[in-house]
Amino acid sequence: MCFPRPGSLDWVTDAPSTGLLGAGQIRELATRLGIRPTKQWGQNFVVDANTVRRIVRIAEVSEDDAVVEVGPGLGSLTLGLLEVAGHVTAVEVDPTLAAALPETVTALQPDRAGRLDIVHADALQVTDLPGPPPTALVANLPYNISVPVVLTFLKRFESLQRVLVMVQLEVAERLAATPGSKAYGVPSLKAAWYGHAQLAGHVSRSIFWPVPNVDSGLVSIVRRDPPQTSATRAQVFACIDAAFLQRRKTLRAALKGWAGSADAAEAALVGAGVDPKARGEQLTIDEFAAIAGAFHAAHG
Repeated sequence: MCFPRPGSLDWVTDAPSTGLLGAGQIRELATRLGIRPTKQWGQNFVVDANTVRRIVRIAEVSEDDAVVEVGPGLGSLTLGLLEVAGHVTAVEVDPTLAAALPETVTALQPDRAGRLDIVHADALQVTDLPGPPPTALVANLPYNISVPVVLTFLKRFESLQRVLVMVQLEVAERLAATPGSKAYGVPSLKAAWYGHAQLAGHVSRSIFWPVPNVDSGLVSIVRRDPPQTSATRAQVFACIDAAFLQRRKTLRAALKGWAGSADAAEAALVGAGVDPKARGEQLTIDEFAAIAGAFHAAHG
């Protein structure tokens, strides 16, 4: 089904004067586009304008920001971001949605349409973005790729200073978890390599269409310098992965395969000032960086 041509704006006749989409307009637009949200691409569209405003406010987006949004869908959050950001780049894998978004923006915020770039691609395959270097990642992320997207974008786009994403609540809690907590693990540590993560709010499942079977959470990450270590990021992450592959074991035992032997693992732990009997869930990102640094200093 074709998207309505510019100037044929009957689908937005009841849209809020603020330039955001309401629930009725979102469903009408989806019908006109022949869109049926799919589980394959994790499509759950935000239909509540107040939630859009809240996300943009918490993200502290300003005219100075170039925002990258992953999975803009029908454009609910995109429109909220365009109201305040200097530039928005939206990465969308669905070809129909990617093609329709510019006309939606032109219909509702014509004076802001020039600030939007669309990238039709799988976000995990994106290595370059048009427009100014992104300063913030703000998105309603598909649940199935949320952690990989956050970590990949922080790795590939060093200009990103802030992240504010809406993800499954359990995932948000994992990203923001601190040492010793039940949710603490690999996502927590890898996010901590890039910045300070914290849970920034809860979101009811009722603000989505279709309604998911879980609640969502907002997680904020503010970039900071990575830990001081002679090891590379990849080497530190390999150490983390090994520690949590057998998270109930002591680090001496869990890191045996990673280090080549239990004795080599213990030597790296002692060299980093970490108790070999400790478990990975007790350690900070700085301590893992120290372990990897001690090991690679000894083994080259």
